[in-house]
Amino acid sequence: MRPLRRVLIANRGEIAVRIARGCRERCVETVAVYSEADVLAPHVVAADTAVCIGASPSTQSYLNIERIVDAARATGADAVHPGYGFLAENAAFASAVENAGLTFIGPRPESIAAMGDKPAARKKAREAGVPVAEACEEPPGETAALTDAADQIGYPLLVKAAAGGGGKGMRVVRERGELVAAFEAASREAAAAFGDDRVFLERYLEQPRHVEIQILADEYGDAIHLGERECSIQRRHQKVVEESPSPAVDADLRTRMTEAALSVARSVEYRGVGTVEFLLDASGNYFFLEMNTRLQVEHPVTELVTGIDLVQAQLRVAAGERLWLRQRDVIQRGHAIECRICAEDPAKGFLPSPGRIVGLREPVGPGLRVDSGIRPGFEVPIYYDPLLAKICAFGSDREEARRRMVTALGNYVILGCTTGIAFLRELLQHDAFIRGETHTHFIDQHFANWQPQSRALDTAAIAAAILATQPISRKSSAAPPVNATSSPWTTLGAWRLGGGSV
Repeated sequence: MRPLRRVLIANRGEIAVRIARGCRERCVETVAVYSEADVLAPHVVAADTAVCIGASPSTQSYLNIERIVDAARATGADAVHPGYGFLAENAAFASAVENAGLTFIGPRPESIAAMGDKPAARKKAREAGVPVAEACEEPPGETAALTDAADQIGYPLLVKAAAGGGGKGMRVVRERGELVAAFEAASREAAAAFGDDRVFLERYLEQPRHVEIQILADEYGDAIHLGERECSIQRRHQKVVEESPSPAVDADLRTRMTEAALSVARSVEYRGVGTVEFLLDASGNYFFLEMNTRLQVEHPVTELVTGIDLVQAQLRVAAGERLWLRQRDVIQRGHAIECRICAEDPAKGFLPSPGRIVGLREPVGPGLRVDSGIRPGFEVPIYYDPLLAKICAFGSDREEARRRMVTALGNYVILGCTTGIAFLRELLQHDAFIRGETHTHFIDQHFANWQPQSRALDTAAIAAAILATQPISRKSSAAPPVNATSSPWTTLGAWRLGGGSV
């Protein structure tokens, strides 16, 4: 067993707050890291202590491996939790943490590297007997040979980055004349985003569902699944709404997909929490997409339907515990839906919309959960992902969860920046969503030209009520000196173990 007494959280926003709370419940102290833009961010005051690690751009702070490892050493942390995004799936970061004598709360660096390279991951899945979509994983550079390789796959097809994710370095090609330009553009974008210009060709599935399987494994070879999530509602390959279980997966398909996911996990001797993602076509055929070697944004829906705390599971596995659950112990009950609340404008192509939060009212009630990374007065930075919070609704069945979410979104108010709350509320009331007829092009098909309905009087009344009860702090947001002893909690009132509250 490896004792975990103090964990440095190498992330920001709602996931850093979530991890801090999970650690607190296990009486584990936490260290937050923050950039100059995040000096007054909620995740900073959710930890026992905090360290400024650099300027606002992520390359100078949240992506700086050396500064994060130095902060962990300086604060006496014995483990590092990467959250998701930033360095969470960076094998070099995991190795640096372990080389510093610290515990990395995640899979082995070798597992991260094996699944981080998409062609290599496809090969692993194929060797494990898991279906993969037809592809050319090492496309030739010559135009004629490239065209021949594409012809063998057939159109439409995807040109796809070998490294990274999030829709970057990805192009849909519907006919031969588009191939070379798409190939070159995807390669340039991949090089800029991931420092790796490799791309490959893959068969393109029209309107598939995106279904993923949650995995939990220990370092001794035992692994179980925690059911599936459907994440088909996306825009530009970024998930917007997730739910568990999937309305398209029956018991037989669930058995086959979960067995396939466990085979992929075992092929890389996986340790910890991870997700194996699949595309599911209209005929019930599924194809391996990728494996996310980290905690997912959408992990709360799995927690709600299984009752298993995934952050605490990560801590227990990282401490060297053997798996304390067997597959028969995992029982899914009810249905959960998650909506991502982002600072962006759906009426303008999901354009980012940073700004100061001048008013906030989060919905409460039975079956509701809000994981938030904002507070009144907080300035949403322009430098990072626009995710502000996540709201989950749980019900005895899908329809109860859906109605509960619609009501909750109607009571959710964020003033100061544009969000997708109104858009999400309409999406969940669309007849196709109610019927469970979701796919990865749902938004393009049903909401391509969406505009908000006018509710100016309601918004004005809500704004006045909130501002009357939540005056905005005029406190200076100047950053403290950059050193290992800088701790905003000393002035902002964060909790310490043994007293107070987050």
